[in-house]
Amino acid sequence: MTSSLFFSSVFENRVPKVSVFLCFLISLHCSSLISNRVFAQTPSPVFACDATKNPEVSSYGFCNASLPTEARVADLVKRLTLQEKILFIVNSAGSVSRLGIPKYEWWSEALHGVSNVGPGTKFTSLVPGATSFPQVILTAASFNTSLFQAIGKVVSTEARAMYNVGLAGLTYWSPNINIFRDPRWGRGQETPGEDPLLSSKYGSNYVKGLQQTDDGDSSRLKVAACCKHYTAYDVDNWKGVDRYHFNAVVTQQDMDDTFQPPFKSCVLDGNVASVMCSYNKVNGKPTCADPDLLAGVIRGQWKLNGYIVSDCDSVDVFFNSQHYTKTPEEAAAIAINSGLDLNCGSFLGQHTEAAVKQGLLNESAVDNAVTNNFATLMRLGFFDGDPSKQPYGKLGPKDVCTPEHQELAREAARQGIVLLKNTAGSLPLSPTAIKTLAVIGPNANVTKTMIGNYEGIPCKYTTPLQGLTASVATTYVAGCSNVACASAQVDDAKKAAASADATVLVMGIDQSQERESFDRVDLLLPGQQPLLITEVAKVAKGPVILVIMSGGGFDISFAKNDSKITSILWVGYPGQAGGAAIADVIFGYYNPSGRLPMTWYPQAYVDKVPMTNMNMRPDPSNGYPGRTYRFYTGPTIYTFGDGLSYSTLSHKLVKAPHLVSIPLEENHVCHSSDCKTIDAVEQSCKNLAFDIHLRVQNMGKYSGSHTVFLFSTPPSVHNSPRKHLLGFEKVFLPAKSQSLVRFKVDVCKDLSVVDELGSRKVALGQHILHVGDLKHSLSVRI
Repeated sequence: MTSSLFFSSVFENRVPKVSVFLCFLISLHCSSLISNRVFAQTPSPVFACDATKNPEVSSYGFCNASLPTEARVADLVKRLTLQEKILFIVNSAGSVSRLGIPKYEWWSEALHGVSNVGPGTKFTSLVPGATSFPQVILTAASFNTSLFQAIGKVVSTEARAMYNVGLAGLTYWSPNINIFRDPRWGRGQETPGEDPLLSSKYGSNYVKGLQQTDDGDSSRLKVAACCKHYTAYDVDNWKGVDRYHFNAVVTQQDMDDTFQPPFKSCVLDGNVASVMCSYNKVNGKPTCADPDLLAGVIRGQWKLNGYIVSDCDSVDVFFNSQHYTKTPEEAAAIAINSGLDLNCGSFLGQHTEAAVKQGLLNESAVDNAVTNNFATLMRLGFFDGDPSKQPYGKLGPKDVCTPEHQELAREAARQGIVLLKNTAGSLPLSPTAIKTLAVIGPNANVTKTMIGNYEGIPCKYTTPLQGLTASVATTYVAGCSNVACASAQVDDAKKAAASADATVLVMGIDQSQERESFDRVDLLLPGQQPLLITEVAKVAKGPVILVIMSGGGFDISFAKNDSKITSILWVGYPGQAGGAAIADVIFGYYNPSGRLPMTWYPQAYVDKVPMTNMNMRPDPSNGYPGRTYRFYTGPTIYTFGDGLSYSTLSHKLVKAPHLVSIPLEENHVCHSSDCKTIDAVEQSCKNLAFDIHLRVQNMGKYSGSHTVFLFSTPPSVHNSPRKHLLGFEKVFLPAKSQSLVRFKVDVCKDLSVVDELGSRKVALGQHILHVGDLKHSLSVRI
């Protein structure tokens, strides 16, 4: 798929010209403000090996950029005392002035734009804001891998620009690639959803966008990304169970089948510079103190080229809250011996020297940790002297919040918005036929709500009300004072809806209802929101469009089944340009193409499923229904992959095999006994692949993008998934056109399932491949 897909021609010339002209004037005004700022007061970036301050640095091997990274790091480490090394295993790293090394702050965030959540980044009058993209869950709903990468590239450009004027660091603790396992999770909004393949594709592509240099030199980094929170982390604070004390009991099968794949892909496919271990315990061990998970898997099996960092204070947490060790020195020793390189917090700075003196920790282990940290900074150019003479040295405030970056934020929101219901003739609204529009709801005129958490300061906001008002005259009624909606102003809202040609209800929640350290306890819209929606719909004169702004899903069966509510849109937290994107979809300037990246469950689900049960697979013996579309056996409100278009699309299978044969050696055990599976690591299975070709046709009058999913239902062995995603492609289809979509299916990788011991097996027998309404039977034999 080509990168041209981010700005699809579906937008064409149908945007109201007035609003485009206004946007252009605003962008020009912002640019002129930035370019006219006085640069004499510009603070300078933090970097080592500054020969103007310390001429001796030119003789140090670690300052010689022509040497290999390994040699430079070795030279630096041998010059340091133990006390100096310990300065560099905490996030607020100390300085060694005698060697020309300044203080460095490791902790910056860039979940969906440069953020000022971490201490490493700040906004000032020099750079008052950065481009704020949609919260990750909505970007993931675009199912567009080139968009994921494009956003990462913009974020890293703005990060480098801010670094060059002393406002940001070079190490960013993003993305969050945990599986959105439970709909109540307050941080589900930060993730790419519930599917391991989508999460893997999002993580590796966003990381590439952040890290890859323009010249493609893999030994260098534009900025350093970090995949978090490793692993099986998705309980923050639910009914008194918090992340600092939670022990996630996870089967080996679920670990290797669900929780680990995104991290594996992040390291192997994305070549990420860092992985962050989480607060929780997994099967009795804190993740930041587990040598099997850290040194064994991340560093050993996956060969991480970078550093492992703790979540903030998680070493302190496993000592003081989880009481995993008896002394703080033991905690410091077990963390570093397990493979931890950097402590977000001060715990290792306080207790590592004593751990070495007590014989609990060899200094060589500290050497290993600082070696990984320094090597990352070397790849970033931190030890190469003046950044202005380096490849990204010319970036500055003029490169932040550019019109192109802000347009990409709007495009990302458009691509993610999901149309869940659309009664014939409802959407899109005609901006000429509709003379008056009632805009109602607590999220109708919000700003900060649209950018979710781990946010920065955006370049500007376009609220839903502002976006809609750019096309038609509007009447605005909040309806509730906030999303809790303890008391709805129903009468005012009904009056507005009864006299308007159409009504848009912008409902949902915000960070007061779901966030870090705060999980939901139910799946209902809060307070009197359902009452307000239903009463307004009863009296509305024209179409009623319900817009849900949220990270997680809801049981909105009342609205789904209400014939007076003609359309439903889910818009996530759509970022700084969210209101413009919502209007683009409602008025048909953009044909919706987003698909749900997570299942929406009925309220009955949370009434009987504790959030703390980590099992993905159902258990018929006790009525446990399982989790996510891959295993869940119960009813849903909407499911993973749901989403409508303004066009009708059809799929036709052009090429697909009915039989795949796996050749085995003559003496293989499966020749003489009845095998249901074979190991996916078999030599004969490797490099065995086949093609699937599909013809996708847009039969409607609207041009637009369309996501083609390829699912498989494997034979029923090893509690295999009911259905799982093998691949997806986003294609742009002009009206009345068609396109050929190709998938290459790797037998070992794509048709395998994970057994109870965590081993990958290729299931022999009938696999059912699904694309849209098509089903194709495929037999896998030896």
